[in-house]
Order: sequence, then structure tokens, then C-alpha cells
Amino acid sequence: MEKFTAWMEEHFVPVATKISTQKFLVAIRDAFIGIMPVTMAGAIATLLNVFVRDLPNSYVPDLGIAEAMSWLIGINGNVWWGTLAMITLVFVFALGYNVAKAYDVNELAGGVVAIASYIALTPQGVEGTWGNLPWGYLSATGLFTGLIVGLVAAVIYSKLMVKNVTIKLPDSVPPMISNAFAAIVPGTIAIYVCGAIGWAATTFVGMPVGDIVSTYIQTPFMNLSQGLGAILIVIIAVQLFWFFGIHGTNVLGAVLDGTYKTALLDNAAAFEAGKEMSYIWTRGSFDAYVWMGGAGCTIALIIAIYIFSKRAESKAVANLSVAMGIFNINEPVVFGMPIVLNPMYFIPWMIVPVILTIIGWAATVSGLVPPVYVEIPWVVPPVIYAFLATGGSFTAALVAIVNLAIAIVIWGVFVVLANKGSEEA
Repeated sequence: MEKFTAWMEEHFVPVATKISTQKFLVAIRDAFIGIMPVTMAGAIATLLNVFVRDLPNSYVPDLGIAEAMSWLIGINGNVWWGTLAMITLVFVFALGYNVAKAYDVNELAGGVVAIASYIALTPQGVEGTWGNLPWGYLSATGLFTGLIVGLVAAVIYSKLMVKNVTIKLPDSVPPMISNAFAAIVPGTIAIYVCGAIGWAATTFVGMPVGDIVSTYIQTPFMNLSQGLGAILIVIIAVQLFWFFGIHGTNVLGAVLDGTYKTALLDNAAAFEAGKEMSYIWTRGSFDAYVWMGGAGCTIALIIAIYIFSKRAESKAVANLSVAMGIFNINEPVVFGMPIVLNPMYFIPWMIVPVILTIIGWAATVSGLVPPVYVEIPWVVPPVIYAFLATGGSFTAALVAIVNLAIAIVIWGVFVVLANKGSEEA
């Protein structure tokens, strides 16, 4: 174990550190974090309609709850239309802003240029009517295209700004005006490049850029991400990062949000439109069934310590960690036990999330539980999270309880082993 740890510290940790600080990945991660107020507002609207419309219509239709709450359902629909239905536009702006920030140039102009560039290559017209933007390119379905276009446009703009390909005004001009003029040439070039790409795609390929990306990149990639093997690779990578003291979910934030949050938002849009949800495993699935209490399902470790541990120091850490663990904050137990670089807990740290993922994935694939489609704040306690994220599925809550019990048993075995190690010492 010591040789393995030493090798990983020498070869794995430096790579992980570089990944966690790569400016484009950081920009993508921060863009998804930045749009959280919008996604949460849309999620609240979706969740409220679940409880005042969908569940009453399914279980107590004769009570007329949905009819009585039609005013709230209508308001929720408006909120959803302004948030999740337009989420690609919001994300593209946030991405352009964060890319410009990474280059230390005008952030606001970076966001504006990115969103204008995306619209410039979005096809116009619905059934031949010029000037209409098809909703499918603006909702979560267009997120993958928006990510690519936003990056391209913002990088072109930012690099031209860095190289001073700008209009320079006298120092006497107020900074706000000077900054706006400086962004004109880089912004115009970026928008024209994207507009030209959109024209070339429809003229020579016969497909809009969004359809090309969706057909040849997004759909194959998203389908690949739904396989159990791909999900387990993400799980294992996150756990390894954490074991060496690196915030695994942050390091892989671009993957988790760019892929699995896209799936979640797409599922939410499909549900609201009354269509079948496309994705089995979404960003919220990790938190609903696997990372209960945080990565490694550490709330189960805390419970196992209370049940099985005879070590005063372990119980002290559990006492300090339990309140935050309930709300999925696990740094106190991860660094307090410690789990980081601790060979005693390496095996459960790695195998518990793998087993829980297999169970959660199998339950969803089999139709036992619906896919996760409601974005829930990550601080919502385990089991409740699974119930809310699946639109009020009691079966999903039950699967979360089963997973939690399994995790307690596995963690408990190693807590008992730690007791024996202490006695021998």
C-alpha cells in the first residue's frame, strides 16, 4: 500500500492538480456554478408543479387540487420558461464571462459576445417563418453546442483583446466607454466567425451547427456517459482524487456538469413537455444514491462509528462531523479520521460508491425508480434528496435507504477492524 501511495503521489497527484487548474475546465465549472440561481428557480417551479399538479392528478384526481392551484401552476410555467427553457442562453453568457475572466479581459463583453455568437449560428425559422428561434436550441438540448460555441467565441474575443487588436481611445475617455470601444473589434470578429460557420454548415452540409454537434458529437457522447462503465470510471476517479486530499468533484466538475447536469436539465425539459426522459443517470443521481453525506457515502461511516467504534478519537470526529454530514459536507470526517492517505479506509472508500452506483443504476434502468430530473440543492439530506429529485418517488427514497444500510454495513466492517488495530497497539 505504501508503494502504491508513493507512486500515486508522484504521478497521479500532479496530473490531478493540473486538471483542477486548467483554465477552460475551470471556466466551464464556474459557468455551471454561476447559473445556479436560474437552474434552481426552474427546479423549484418544476418541483412545485409535481406536488400541486402531477402527484394529485395521479393519486387523488377527484379532489381537484390541480384545478384549485391552476394559478400557481401557471406562474410555475412562466418561471420554467424563463429559466430551464432558456438555459443554454444563460449558460453561454456565463461561459463567455468566465473565459474572459480567465484571460483577464472585459468579462461582461465576453459574455455578451458569446451569447451573440451562439444566436448568430442558431438557425432561424419555424416552418419557413423567418426570425423565430427554435426552442430546442435554447433549452438544455442545446447545452453541448452552446459549450463549444461559447468557448470558441470567448477565446477568439479574449485572445484578440490580449493582443491589443482593439480601438484605443485617449486616456481622458471614461474607462466604461473606453472598455466598451476596446471590445468592438474582437467582439465583431468573434461573432462574424461564428456566423460564417453557421452559414457554411447550412449551405454546404445541409444541417445547422447544432444538429451536426447533436448528431455526431453530443448524442454518441451522452449515450456513452449513460453506460455503467463510464459512470463507474467517474466515481472511481472522484474517490481517488479525494483519497489524496484533492476535491474530486471540483476536479471533475466540467465532466459532471458538462455531461450529467446537461442530462438532468434535458430530463427536466422533457418531463415539463410531457415527453419521455432520455437519460437514465444524471448529475443528481450521484447525490441521490451514492454520495450521501458527501463523496464515499461518509454519512454511513459516521453512523457506523456510532454503532461499532470503540475508539474515543473516532467518536469525537463523528460528533464533530455528524451535523455537517447530514447536509452532505464531509470535509470534517474525510480529514478528521483521516480518510486521506489512510490505508485502513482505502478499500471501503473505493468499493462503497461502486456498489451503491451499481444498485442505483440498476434500479433506474429496470424502471424501479424514475430517472432523476429535478435539480435539488446538494445540501438537502440523504433519502429526502432522492425523493425530491425524482419528483416524489417513494421507491427512490427506499433505494436510497437500502444503499445507506449497505454502506453502513461495509463501513462497519472496517470500523471494527480499526478497533482491533487499536487494541493491538
